[in-house]
Amino acid sequence: MKKTVKAVAILALLNTCAYAQQDSVKVNPLKEVVLSDTKFAQSKEKSGKVIEVITAEDLNKKSGQSLATVLSQVAGVEINGNQSANGKNLGYYIRGGKNRQVLILIDGIPVTDASGISFEYDLRLLPVEQVERIEIMKGAASTLYGTGAATGVINITLKKSAKKEIQGNAYVSIGSNNTSDNYKYKGHDFNQGLSVNGDFKKVNYFAGFNSTETKGMSQIAGENYEPDSFSRQNLLAKLGFKATQKLSLDFFGNYDRIKNDFDFTFDNTGFNDTDANVTTSEQIRFGVSPKYKYNKGEFVLNSGFTKITRDYNEFNAFTSTTDYSVYDSRSVVVDGFNKYNFNKQLFVILGVTYQFNDMKSQTPFSSIENESTKFNILDGYTVLVYNSDFGLNINAGGRLNRHSAYGENNVCNFNPSYNFKTSFPLKVLASYSTAYITPSLYQLYSEYGNEDLTPEKNATVEAGFETELFNKKVKLNAVGFFRSQTNAIDFYFDSSTFEAYYVNVNGETKAKGVETSLNIALTSKLQLNGNYTFTQVDEALDRLIPRHKVNAGLDFQPTTRTLFNVNYQYFDARNDAFYDANIFSVQPAKLGSYQLVNALVKYELIKSRLTIFGAATNILNEEYVENVGYSTRGRNFKIGLNILL
Repeated sequence: MKKTVKAVAILALLNTCAYAQQDSVKVNPLKEVVLSDTKFAQSKEKSGKVIEVITAEDLNKKSGQSLATVLSQVAGVEINGNQSANGKNLGYYIRGGKNRQVLILIDGIPVTDASGISFEYDLRLLPVEQVERIEIMKGAASTLYGTGAATGVINITLKKSAKKEIQGNAYVSIGSNNTSDNYKYKGHDFNQGLSVNGDFKKVNYFAGFNSTETKGMSQIAGENYEPDSFSRQNLLAKLGFKATQKLSLDFFGNYDRIKNDFDFTFDNTGFNDTDANVTTSEQIRFGVSPKYKYNKGEFVLNSGFTKITRDYNEFNAFTSTTDYSVYDSRSVVVDGFNKYNFNKQLFVILGVTYQFNDMKSQTPFSSIENESTKFNILDGYTVLVYNSDFGLNINAGGRLNRHSAYGENNVCNFNPSYNFKTSFPLKVLASYSTAYITPSLYQLYSEYGNEDLTPEKNATVEAGFETELFNKKVKLNAVGFFRSQTNAIDFYFDSSTFEAYYVNVNGETKAKGVETSLNIALTSKLQLNGNYTFTQVDEALDRLIPRHKVNAGLDFQPTTRTLFNVNYQYFDARNDAFYDANIFSVQPAKLGSYQLVNALVKYELIKSRLTIFGAATNILNEEYVENVGYSTRGRNFKIGLNILL
């Protein structure tokens, strides 16, 4: 009976997939303003990319979900680990690439942990409640953004001031945190926060605090493992000053801290599970962004400083002691760019980016000092944008990368698109772009480092379209892509000499696929939406990437105060691997496909003032695996409220 009910529910939701797009990410009208492909606001109609936009309204429809879960519902994006225990490391997969090939921006400034093995950013540090808007631009984008923008750019805008002189907001939620074989629906997931913001004459401000605590679930799958706790605290402050009609200054500062128990596995049965395994990560960021507008254009200077400290207390089963390790990194980014309008159809962007990174670490086995473990990057870039009156748009440019360790490197892009003047808007697009990923400080200067490393290189070709039909009630886009990767950096072990170090790998690996999204407004109150992603990669890249992935959703708003949402996700089978301690070898593993059904109900008790919500995830209590040896969430419930003061 259970299987029959499950099959009927899945079939009913699959019927919506042919006409649907995921509800958290609308295919927005072509006249919507986007930033990611030029760094300046322009109509989406003139953009040569399909840029997925998650607005504040979209985020309100995903109450109770984490930032990783929201992003994992975007066409072409897979955030592995978002369904596991909080604190589990996340894997970002876009177009066959992983974390180091996905660039994260916060308010337009690249962020990274310079002490990591590869340059990447930990999205667990950010609560979704402090996010205002997200743009996701897929494909190589190093011409505009530099290192790391090889398969995609996730541009996160944090919340900012309201139009009132003063406005406050407070929220709280409580939920369960169970696996599929644990039916103890207790309060194990807590989230709360408050903020105050406003706009008074020439000054605007925002200040917010968020706190999250979860427990009750072990990272390692199986019976009799101790539950692992997770806590996070976030402080965010923004201050804006409009000095003149042409000059504005924006200041920001934030402090983020996560602390969690962690487990790790050597094989598919689990190995290290103890209360002694605890890690803490602290981030401090601050910076300033002046903007100056003049008759022919605008100049922007984005600057930021980031300091991240990670420490680990890890139980050593061989010595029965606890080992302590600490990693520190500092990063400075200064990106100045100017837009000059020759006329209404043609403008050029000239920019210079400076980055400085250093790190130090202390472990039971080695130490790294930041006096010698550092590098800087100085890049110049140019982008030319042409928007004709008859529908042709061209975005083309190049970047010269100068690195203190390996020297020079060049990247480029060419991105034409055309808007057909027909009874319905149709934009066709194509692009060729290249990207690079600099070797990390760890890969260059650690005990396994190789100072002769050169950057990984990527090239992407894509083509697609975006359209709106039936008076904008049907919105559709589709993009096909092909990506090649050369000179990849990998870890090498010489079994004859027992030496281990990082090397550039000869040869080419490839990825190709299709990403498509569809949104149908059946009525003013009922909307179907969904997306589908097909990704095929070479064997060397084929780990934890589903070949087929589907998101589908239904939004029903019977009144202006009420929202019902049902969401469906399908994940195809994936390949994984684990280390088998019995034979001292890495073994492949095949993870089965799985499907998730989630639901949300939301109601405004006091219009625009007090909102309550209830959410249920994995309603069918599906058993599945995201990573070999690690647990995943079963059926869970969450309730919460939001007060606007």
